Amino acid sequence: MKRNSKIANIYLGIILFFMYFPIAMVVLYSFNDSRLTVSWKGFSLQWYEKLFSNQALMEALGNSLLLGVLSCFLSAVLGTLGAVGLAKLKWKSKGIIEYVSILPLMIPEIILGMVFLAFFSLLGMPFGMLTLLVAHTVFCVPYILMQVKARLVGMDKALEEAALDLGATPVRAFFDVTLPMITPAVLSGSLLAFAMSMDDVVISVFVSGPRTSTLPLKVYTQLKTGVTPEINALCTLMLAVTILVIILWKIAAGLSKKNKKGRQQI
Repeated sequence: MKRNSKIANIYLGIILFFMYFPIAMVVLYSFNDSRLTVSWKGFSLQWYEKLFSNQALMEALGNSLLLGVLSCFLSAVLGTLGAVGLAKLKWKSKGIIEYVSILPLMIPEIILGMVFLAFFSLLGMPFGMLTLLVAHTVFCVPYILMQVKARLVGMDKALEEAALDLGATPVRAFFDVTLPMITPAVLSGSLLAFAMSMDDVVISVFVSGPRTSTLPLKVYTQLKTGVTPEINALCTLMLAVTILVIILWKIAAGLSKKNKKGRQQI
C-alpha cells in the first residue's frame, strides 16, 4: 500500500508539474526585461506598461469581457428556464428534447461555426458583436442547463408543492423556493459558460466582423508574427483575477455555511 501510495504521489506530482509549469513560465517571463522568452535578462514592468497603452489589445479585451458577461447572463436565463421546464415536462419525447438541448456540446466547433455563418448570412445579419453574442449564447446554454438539471433531480419537489398549497402562485413559488435552491448550480454553470466564452476561437472566427475582435482572436492572429511579452502580462493579470475570484468565492461559501449552521442551532 505504501509503495502504491508513493507511486500515486509521484504520478500526481508529474501531472501537476506539466499542468502548471507552462503557466509559471508565462508569469515569470511577463516580468522579463527582454522581448525574447528564451533567456532571462532582468526584472522589468515595461510589458505591463505597454499592455495598458496597447489600444487594440485593450479593445479586444473589453469586447471579450462584454461578450462573456452578456452571453453568460442570457444563457443563464435560458438555461435555467429550460432546465425547469424539462423537469416539469411529462411528454414521452422528453428524452429526445433533452438530447437536442445539449447538441451544441457534441457538435464540433468548426461545424457549429459554419452553421452559424450560413444562418446569419441567410438572414442578412451584419457580422459583429450581435452575431458573436447569439453564437456564444447558443453554445453556452447547455453548460448551465446541465448543471441546473442535475440540481433539480436532487431537489425535494414537496417544497414547491407545499408553497403552492399555501396559496403561492407558480411564479412566486419558483422565485421563493426553487430559484434559491438552484442558485449554486446556476452560478457554477455561469462561471463555466463565461470561461468557455472567453476561450472561444473557432466559432468566433466564423461570426466576427471586420471591425470586431475578441481577445482570443487577437492572440491567435499574433501567432503569425510571434506572441509578444504583452500577452504574457495580460495572461498573468487574468490569472491573478481568476485566483482572486476563486478566493472570494470560497470565503463567501464559508460565511454562508457558518450562517446556515448558526440558524440551525438557533
